[in-house]
Amino acid sequence: MTPKVIAIDGHSSTGKSSLSKKVALALGFIHVDTGAMYRAVAWYALDKNLLSSEGELLVDKLVESLDDINLKFELNPNSGNREIHLNGQNIEGEIRSMEVANLVSTVAKIPEIREHLVKLQRQMANEVGIVMDGRDIGSVVFPDAPVKIFLTASAKVRAQRRYDELRSNGVEITFDEVEENINSRDAIDTQRSASPLVKAEDAVEVNNDHMNQEETLQTVLKIIKEKGM
Repeated sequence: MTPKVIAIDGHSSTGKSSLSKKVALALGFIHVDTGAMYRAVAWYALDKNLLSSEGELLVDKLVESLDDINLKFELNPNSGNREIHLNGQNIEGEIRSMEVANLVSTVAKIPEIREHLVKLQRQMANEVGIVMDGRDIGSVVFPDAPVKIFLTASAKVRAQRRYDELRSNGVEITFDEVEENINSRDAIDTQRSASPLVKAEDAVEVNNDHMNQEETLQTVLKIIKEKGM
C-alpha cells in the first residue's frame, strides 16, 4: 500500500512543527519533525566539539561520524509528543537552543548528511499515514505526496514569534539577534546546492502572517479535505 504522506514545507519559524503535530493528531497520523533530525546532528557536532579553533564546522569529521549517530522518535508519555532521541538520549530540549539554531542550516546543506537523513525519513513512512515537516519533503523526500503544503510568513513576523518563544523560555536574547538568525537561515536554506528550500510546483501555499495557530490549522485541514484525505 502506498503510504499516506502529508508534506508540510516552509521557512524557519513559520510554525511548521506545531502545525504538523496538530494535523497529525486530527487525522490519526504520525508526525515526523525532520528539522529535529538536522538539529540533532548539529547538536552532536557541538557536543563532540567538531569545530575548528575559529568555530567552523569540521564537515569531514561530522560526515565520518554519521554511522555513530542513531536517531529515533519516541513517544513521551507525559507530553504525548514523539521526541527526538540520539543514541538513546532524549535531546528534544537541547536541540532548541540558539547555538544549535545558528549551526543547523550549515549542517543541513551538507549533501552527505541530507542523503543520510532523507533515507531515514523515507523509511519512516508507513501505511498508517504520516505528516512530515521540513524544507524539502514535497520536493525531494516524497515528491509524490498527495498533499503538499508550503507554509510561509514574513521574516519580521517569524522573528517576532521566535523571539517571544525564546523569551518565554527564559532565554536572554535581543530581537535583532533573532531576526539576524532568521535571515541567515533563509539565505542558506534557499541558496544551498543540496535540496534547497523551494515550493513544490503542486504545493498549496499558506501565508500565516495574519493567522493564529488555530486559523492556520483549520486552513490546512480544509486543504487536506479538498485533496480527498
